[in-house]
Amino acid sequence: MANDKWVERNQSDVLRALLSEDLSDYGVGELEARINALEGEIARSKADIASKEGTLSAAEQLFKK
Repeated sequence: MANDKWVERNQSDVLRALLSEDLSDYGVGELEARINALEGEIARSKADIASKEGTLSAAEQLFKK
């Protein structure tokens, strides 16, 4: 994976294990459930980013005045 070095330096053991897990033993239903869970986590992460960007934008506006 292209981001392996970033993950090694910045992420938890849980994420590292998730990214390196052998998926060959999973069935289609299990893989679909995994994808749904990961998509939920992506949505949660994006919402947190949006919240932080909104806070930053508000702070920047406050200090420009």
